[in-house]
Amino acid sequence: MLTLKLIVFTGLVSIVAAGRWAQICHGNPLNSIRGCDKYGCGYYGAPRNGGKHLAVDVICQDGSEVYAPFSGLIVRRIKPFGNNNAIDDGILLREVQSGSCIKLAFIRPLRSRGWIRKGSKIGVMLPMQSVYPGMISHVHIQNCDHSNPTGNL
Repeated sequence: MLTLKLIVFTGLVSIVAAGRWAQICHGNPLNSIRGCDKYGCGYYGAPRNGGKHLAVDVICQDGSEVYAPFSGLIVRRIKPFGNNNAIDDGILLREVQSGSCIKLAFIRPLRSRGWIRKGSKIGVMLPMQSVYPGMISHVHIQNCDHSNPTGNL
């Protein structure tokens, strides 16, 4: 019985320590997820090109400030498409305490390495409408292990 209590306590401490993420995009204080448009849907697991969308799309107007969802380390810049279009930019963030990491795509980062604080400005939403007219503009957020990030929003 003591072992079970210790496991439950450890799990609760981990949840409290990690906490929910901060607001990701200016103008979207609830981190609302993109609905469906002619290009698809923004929820985790949505059908996508014969597979599943293994990320969430948090609504963000083109040109809006983007904030760090948690305190941690910007590891490097990413190129989600690898085609150098107007939205082919982002960063990989690592939460040091847990070791988990996420990719934030379609943002112009202020920097490509270094420590960041939860809620601090880390970039600007790129012009999604110039690449995908009519798509609901959003920051694409993917856990590095492809697990569902929705519970952190």
